Amino acid sequence: MKFKKHVYCYDESEYEIPFFDVDSMNIMWHGHYVKYLELARCAFLERINYTYDVMRKNGYGWPIVQLNLKYIRPALFRQKICVQLQLVEYESCARFDYTIIDIATGERLTQGSTTQMAVDINTRETQFQTPLSFRKAVESYIAFQPR
Repeated sequence: MKFKKHVYCYDESEYEIPFFDVDSMNIMWHGHYVKYLELARCAFLERINYTYDVMRKNGYGWPIVQLNLKYIRPALFRQKICVQLQLVEYESCARFDYTIIDIATGERLTQGSTTQMAVDINTRETQFQTPLSFRKAVESYIAFQPR
């Protein structure tokens, strides 16, 4: 039996693929997809008022501890894309699932996920429960969906 994951927050960000992200075939280089996940995650963190500056002020770094990508179709020069972000875990870590779609056709281009763990900046100790400041920011987001 497969259980459906719970989505606590959903967000979308739109981008156009610039020339400097593509190769000679006008296809976006595979390593640049990670940048668009980061851009979408930063946009979401802005919306919940928990930016990297706020993290640092609260005494935590949030390194990526896992990254997964599945390339379905290539993104092309000048293509307009939408990065759909889902926060699927926030109490023990920050786990985001992403789908990159072509805005014009709705076709899925890429799927991925990232997991971040809070680390105390002073002691360098991994926090196995996310800091209260992050949990409060997530739970106060207008589109938060509790279980």
